[in-house]
Amino acid sequence: MKIENPILTGFNPDPSICRAGEDYYIAVSTFEWFPGVGIYHSRDLKNWRLISRPLNRLSQLNMKGNPDSGGVWAPALSYADGQFWLIYTDVKVVDGQWKDCHNYLVTCDTIDGEWSDPVYLNSAGFDPSLFHDEDGRKYLLNMVWDPRTENHPFYGISLQEYDVEAGELTGNPEIIFTGTDIKLTEAPHLYKVNGYYYLLTAEGGTTFDHQETVARAESLFGPYEVHPDNPLITSWHKPRIELQKAGHASMVHTHTDEWFLVHLTGRTLPKENEPLLDPRGYCPLGRETAIQRINWENGWPYVEGGNHPSAVIEGPDMEEVTWEEEFPVKDDFDSSELNPHFQTLRIPLEEAMSLAENPGHLRLHGRESLTSPFTQSYVARRWQDFSFTAETKVKFQPENFMQAAGLVHYYNTRNWTACQITRDEEKGKVLDIMVCDNFSFSQPLEERISLPEASEYVYLRTETKVATYSYSYSLDGKNWTAIPIDFPSYKLSDDYVDGGGFFTGAFVGMQCQDTSGRGAYADFDYFIYDNRNE
Repeated sequence: MKIENPILTGFNPDPSICRAGEDYYIAVSTFEWFPGVGIYHSRDLKNWRLISRPLNRLSQLNMKGNPDSGGVWAPALSYADGQFWLIYTDVKVVDGQWKDCHNYLVTCDTIDGEWSDPVYLNSAGFDPSLFHDEDGRKYLLNMVWDPRTENHPFYGISLQEYDVEAGELTGNPEIIFTGTDIKLTEAPHLYKVNGYYYLLTAEGGTTFDHQETVARAESLFGPYEVHPDNPLITSWHKPRIELQKAGHASMVHTHTDEWFLVHLTGRTLPKENEPLLDPRGYCPLGRETAIQRINWENGWPYVEGGNHPSAVIEGPDMEEVTWEEEFPVKDDFDSSELNPHFQTLRIPLEEAMSLAENPGHLRLHGRESLTSPFTQSYVARRWQDFSFTAETKVKFQPENFMQAAGLVHYYNTRNWTACQITRDEEKGKVLDIMVCDNFSFSQPLEERISLPEASEYVYLRTETKVATYSYSYSLDGKNWTAIPIDFPSYKLSDDYVDGGGFFTGAFVGMQCQDTSGRGAYADFDYFIYDNRNE
């Protein structure tokens, strides 16, 4: 069985893999997108399905006001003592000298059940994980953030015992590893194999210099020696391979006695007649998840084929198990619950969103603008393909220019394009496009497109063709009019936004805003995401 990478396409970063019997699960970061954390399930390491979004209540996760690329960083999933354990960070400040972040633990007996309310752990840093030692004791690991200006902010990896009965940390945290000269040491995962403790950490930052470092020790608290052929995996020395940014990884020992590594990766847009290295590239699909086979030599793990990611690997000695389609090409909103591939920003929309007020439709009540980090009425799904079509059918009767609804491509509050039905004082009901480019605004249509006042529905479509995307509209769903403006895909990437340093990926979805306070709403009859022409 061959496995093609990435195994989780589109924005699915920071994978944490665990095994429960013959079932395998990967938890990924969701940052400011709600519900928090995506958990995928597989029985063969090749075919995966989204099975749970565990942080789905405000009592577990309230990100209202969180900054772009704040929120849930690097969840760590494990299985022990007959239950699942999930550690996660809620990051409240991302800029400047501080990283205000809070680490929590939730548990559940089943992967897709109702997860517990969180146990607060600490706010010392981010990327926490929980290690279950052979004697039953448990330990929290996390990187420690140092805001002192004379020091490097990545202080080291701390280890502290967690008392399950008391539901709190006990004793004092100890720094067990300060990393290599690559620096930016984060994302610790600890394993015990053949008498050694193996510590995996990510280093070099989460862009093209990313790597995974391995160290081992005979004692839990060290000292840890670094792998003689470190790094375990990286892409920085291989600018021509498909899978870039390799790092932030975790390992799993299968029930077939094989070892595999899942890791973060990114695929760049193709470059023509441009320098290969500067800039290295743009990844509008965000950071994705790939898998590699691990071999053990002289007591150390090695990635099969060398310390760089492979686009295709030999899968485990397991029977292939496929799943039914998770996200239909066309969602008619006939269910009582929103498909889990749809997400909202920072908080659940609750009264701002309904599948029941107009059955067969997703009703969105207008809230704040797309620039708001508080309450947006936006329901979207991540880009998973370089080429795809998205389409919706919307009923909306705006009363003024402060009310708008339509189809939106979105990276964050500072980078998006919106094709919206709104109102113009002279032309009446119109279709307009608004662009936000690193917080610089423009309306590229020379004239807003007049819409018949009597038109109940307007059909909106967007086509993404690798390097560009565009919009079109129809009044009957058959005859389409293209809007002759191409938007560059690279501007919806981690690598472009404010010069880089953000962590999500491009989304496409449905939005309604009303800053007039009159409570306007829009009804979306369906949503299509179609990658079949890729």
